[in-house]
Amino acid sequence: MALSILDGSSVLVTGGTGSFGKAFIRQLLQDHDPERIVIFSRDELKQYEARQLLDNDPRLRWFIGDIRDQHRLRRAMHGVDYVVHAAALKQVDTAEYNPFEFVQTNIVGSQNVIEASIDAGVKRVVALSTDKASSPLNLYGATKLAADKLFQSGNHYAAAYDTRFCVVRYGNVMGSRGSVIPFFKRLAAEGRPLPITDERMTRFWITLPEAVQFVVDSFDLMRGGELYVPRIPSTRILDVVEAVAPGSETVDIGIRPGEKLHEEMISEDDSRRTLLMGDRYVVLPTIAEWGFTAPEGDPVPDGFAYRSDSNDQWLSVDDIRALVENLT
Repeated sequence: MALSILDGSSVLVTGGTGSFGKAFIRQLLQDHDPERIVIFSRDELKQYEARQLLDNDPRLRWFIGDIRDQHRLRRAMHGVDYVVHAAALKQVDTAEYNPFEFVQTNIVGSQNVIEASIDAGVKRVVALSTDKASSPLNLYGATKLAADKLFQSGNHYAAAYDTRFCVVRYGNVMGSRGSVIPFFKRLAAEGRPLPITDERMTRFWITLPEAVQFVVDSFDLMRGGELYVPRIPSTRILDVVEAVAPGSETVDIGIRPGEKLHEEMISEDDSRRTLLMGDRYVVLPTIAEWGFTAPEGDPVPDGFAYRSDSNDQWLSVDDIRALVENLT
């Protein structure tokens, strides 16, 4: 494993008891020997369960707290070098019914992370985004787009300090708590039909280990202000069904409120500020007056948009099945 700036450091993870947080923490403990990792989350039961999962490693520190509470964030960040901001409210339909709760957590909470990081002297912060933040159709995506903008522009707030911020945006995570795969497998085991919102639907897919490694690499690459998007494959929903539960009956339930037929991670308008850099795209900030220098990369073609239906990488049924088998 190549050395990273995270080696021997102090790292805080907001939302650290979620699927990504636990996988990220496990990799840091195994491969980067951190001095300490602070897990910041709201749910004491999830923290208890995570302690057991991680064998009560003595390098871990457990903070009950909400990112809506800037004072608590500032206390938790004392002496922290690097922050991963993974905490968010994420359910699309729940956001449509409880919009202001999502605003307070995903937007106000994100600004609190920015302010607390600067005040605590954190060196680098990577915030996790979602494909739903590009050309958002739903309230959840709109709050995440606002959060993305806050983190990119947070470098203006921190211009006189050492703290720098960037954003990582990726698609559906195979094997995460919100993945459709365990849901489909359970229904198939019960002999029930699988609900499909639309047979034409496509999605971006990334495995949990790939998402973790992408974030680790982003800490080393970032200068502050970038929005990183991994080059990952797309899947067709019917191929997912065939891979997970071959021969299962499906039932068309129609597009849900706020749901897209195809996902997008970079819009055509944003592509004018987008560079291709090996395994990733980087979307440059709209305004960068903190001394930002654009990284080396190739501009994407005119009219480019990174969408799940026009992607140049696809997973076959066999590909999906192999990935799913590795999850179990």
